[in-house]
Amino acid sequence: MDGKYSVTEVVSAYLDRINEIDKNGPALNSIIIVNPDAMQIADELDKEKAAGKIRGPLFGIPVILKDNIDTHDRMPNTAGATVLRSSFPKVDSRVAKKLREAGAVIIAKSNLSEWANFRGMNSTSGWSGVGGQTKNPYVLDRNPCGSSSGSGVAVSANLCVLAIGTETNGSIVCPSNNNGIVGLKPTVGLVSRSGIIPISFTQDTPGPMGRTVEDVAICLGSLTGIDQADSKTLASAGMFISDYSKSLRRDGLKGKRIGVVKGSSSFSDRVDTLMKQAIEFMKGEGAEVIEVEAPESSEYEEASFEVMLYEFKDGLNRYFEGLEGDSLVKNLKDLIAFNKSDSVELRYFDQKILEMADKKGDLSSPEYKKSLDKMLKATRENGIDKMMDSVQLDALIAPTGSPAWKTDLILGDHFVGGSSSLAAISGYPAITVPMGFIENLPVGLTFFGRAWSESILIEIAFSYEQGTKHRRVPRYLVTD
Repeated sequence: MDGKYSVTEVVSAYLDRINEIDKNGPALNSIIIVNPDAMQIADELDKEKAAGKIRGPLFGIPVILKDNIDTHDRMPNTAGATVLRSSFPKVDSRVAKKLREAGAVIIAKSNLSEWANFRGMNSTSGWSGVGGQTKNPYVLDRNPCGSSSGSGVAVSANLCVLAIGTETNGSIVCPSNNNGIVGLKPTVGLVSRSGIIPISFTQDTPGPMGRTVEDVAICLGSLTGIDQADSKTLASAGMFISDYSKSLRRDGLKGKRIGVVKGSSSFSDRVDTLMKQAIEFMKGEGAEVIEVEAPESSEYEEASFEVMLYEFKDGLNRYFEGLEGDSLVKNLKDLIAFNKSDSVELRYFDQKILEMADKKGDLSSPEYKKSLDKMLKATRENGIDKMMDSVQLDALIAPTGSPAWKTDLILGDHFVGGSSSLAAISGYPAITVPMGFIENLPVGLTFFGRAWSESILIEIAFSYEQGTKHRRVPRYLVTD
């Protein structure tokens, strides 16, 4: 906030924009609920400023949270599921607490792929029982990707300055790709997951989504820190920092050794063309680009799915146990039964993943431990660490995904290709930035690397972003 406008004026303008664009106009449907106390919070911040107090680096900044992140206010936390329509958390999530301490105004909760896209087979990203279908702001009949669909769309359409998404595998980077924005998936443990409806204890992480690398970097520093309620954050001691803006260097590509993952863009000739252009740009900025071989996906993807099933059952049952009042569900079995009786939940998609998870044992199961060990070894020791150590790399790159496909509520998503799995399953960081357009649809470039390497990834991504400036404002086209 530069002082030109009051917090009240800024928040009011964004709320008007949500009403104009998300609810009316092109009707993007990215917002599940607007914070009824947003204007009151803005007024309080203006009073603090008048008294000479500025809370932190996000002072007065309108932020939207994915609707699987607890806020202790008049907004429920639903995961997009009708069973949680009236579930009001008794405390803020750690992320919400940190945002408020930094001065941000949480103005709304965003739509998402229900249960963070871990419910049924052949689902459509951006659909939830509570929120319906979110639309892509570039071309309205195209898919926003998920599960942080609403967060990506809200940022792209300038319904907020920043949004917080969550990722287990692709759920920050894919909606950032499809909606032409910057998304950062931190190292698991850099940002606390306490108060977030879980899928996987091993892979889940919240992360910032914005229109620029600078915005995302500033937001990330406000979210880091050890949280005793999330044991994963204990490993971040001595590794996290509170100001990543120091990494915003225009010459950040100079002298860097970057590995391009062999075969990673072979799913599309036109994506290949953009990738070649990106590589040539990086070379022109003084980077050395080296092709490297990745492990076969069969070494880790099946094992990861097993781990997610076990951890989803364990984590979701724990979350349900912590709900206040007369909750409609106490465990995963209750959820499955509720969905069968509901007129909305199974209209388009099944709940086979919920049923598969419910059949799993606890986390002492030999199958779980074996799968966990297999996936981590394949993606860490024999994956990213090996790829980078073999030729002394600073970062790895791959196209984030394909242009957005047409939304299809009957057949589900039509994924063509993507690169999220290695970073997601290893728990290592990744940041995606716009790489260009195919017709009227954006495509992103992902930079990823070793654990706790956010600073260097931000440095490289910022240099690429500032030198190319590929992002365009969405035009809400009807079809393409």
